[in-house]
Formats: sequence, C-alpha cells, structure tokens
Amino acid sequence: MIVTRFAPSPTGFLHLGHAYAAFMASEAAEGAGGRFLLRIEDIDPARSRSDFERAIFADLKWLGLRWPEPVRRQSEHFADYAQALKQLDRMGLLYPCFCTRREIAEEIARAGLAPAAADLSAEGPVYPGTCRALTAEVRAERLARGDAYALRLDVKKAMKSLAPDLTFEEQGRGPNGESGVQVARPELLGDVVLARKELPASYHLAVVVDDALQGVTLVTRGWDLFPATYIQRLLQTLLDLPVPAYAHHRLILDPAGRKFSKRDRAVTLASLREHGATRQTIRAMVGL
Repeated sequence: MIVTRFAPSPTGFLHLGHAYAAFMASEAAEGAGGRFLLRIEDIDPARSRSDFERAIFADLKWLGLRWPEPVRRQSEHFADYAQALKQLDRMGLLYPCFCTRREIAEEIARAGLAPAAADLSAEGPVYPGTCRALTAEVRAERLARGDAYALRLDVKKAMKSLAPDLTFEEQGRGPNGESGVQVARPELLGDVVLARKELPASYHLAVVVDDALQGVTLVTRGWDLFPATYIQRLLQTLLDLPVPAYAHHRLILDPAGRKFSKRDRAVTLASLREHGATRQTIRAMVGL
C-alpha cells in the first residue's frame, strides 16, 4: 500500500506552494488506494508556534484534505531521534563541530575552496571539515567548557563501509528531468549537521526516522529538496531503515520566478480564503 505524507513546519502560514505539495501527496495516495498522512515538523521550539499549527489544520481541511488522527508531532518523539544518534555515534560517525557560520565561510575563503554544493543544500556552502581533525582531548575540553556545538556526520567515513553506489527510485524527475533509478551522492553536501547542543535532531535525521516509523513508502516533495535525498539515503542505510520511493515535483513560483515565502502574506492560504478564494480557485492557481 502506498503511504504518503505532507509535513509542514508550524513556523508561518501555509502558502500556494504548500497547497500544491499537499495536493500532490494526497492525490498520489488516493489514486492508488493508499494512505495520506499529516506530520507536524516542530523540531525547533524557538520558531514553532501553536497558532501556526492550528492554521495548518484549518487550511488543509478547507482544501478538502483528510488524514488519520492523531498526527505525529516531532516535538513528542525526541527519544526516537536520540536513539538514532546513539546508533551513529556507536559506529564512530559523529563528531562535534564548534564552528560558527562566519568561521566556516572564512575557512572556505582562506582555503580557496569553491562552494560547489552551495546550491544543493539549504544549509549553505559545504562544510570544509575543520573540526573533523580535532583531537579527542581538544573536543573533550571544549565540550566540558560548555561551548556551543553541532553534531556532524562524517560522510567520507560513512561511505567507506558501504557499497559503491547508493540508489533510490525517482518517480518524479531527477537532475536531468528523468525518472527511474538515481545514484545518491551524499559527498556533495559534505558533513551535514544531524543535531545541535540545543536541538535533538536536524531535518535530515528526523525525516528519515519519521518516515520509517510511519511506514511512508512514497515521499512527494518539491524539486528543491532533491539533493537532500542524497544524505537521507545514506542515513537510511546506516540506520538500517526502509527506503521509500521519491517523487520530486515542480515548484510553485511567484511572477518573478522566486519560491513563495511564508513572510509573503498576500499568497498565504488564509489571506486568499479571506478574499473569497475557494478550493477550486487554489487548484487552478497552482495549475491543477
């Protein structure tokens, strides 16, 4: 049975891009007699708000979408992510990184490195691995001192123990517009952050754990998240998790060709509804 999910973060109001993504996930499941799940990705308590979560439910119900209750909220499952981190730590694949964003940018500039994957990851330029080389003594000293840190995945070390190619099935479009089997290249994103001192898990870790525990078999999402599949495919293998199929779809853009933002009140579903839009109007606006 096909199981899909729509997983918004309650950090703002949903907009037209969210509506399209939710329709795509729901219809992929409905068309195959499967299940459509709603998940609330509120892993970041500093940015997540209950009023935004209530608005998510209201908007999606207005669009005619239905899902099983109760929904999974990431904030209620920190123990699941901690267990996955412990597993990776036992494998010797995590290391603490004490670098700030500014320090990372300066190190890249000093080394003359090109930010080759800056356009692949929302996290910015590929991390140059500065803290990977720290001695155990230095790491212990800085941790004891209470320095802020992030836990990064040692991608090169992780890849050494795996088969040459990590693959996944793409039912949408790959880098060249094609579907079919794709080769994951996690090295392009470098040693990504999997957790921080103040946060139990990053998006990459939480999403693979959530998808596995919820039995998601088809991940539908925007084309901008295609590179994230590289790292997530690696994590699935390391954690011995099932591998869903993927279907990356087009993005809904504004007249200037930019992605919609939650800060743009004019295109939020709540605002459009207040100005007389209907479910059919929204479908037409996103090309359905």
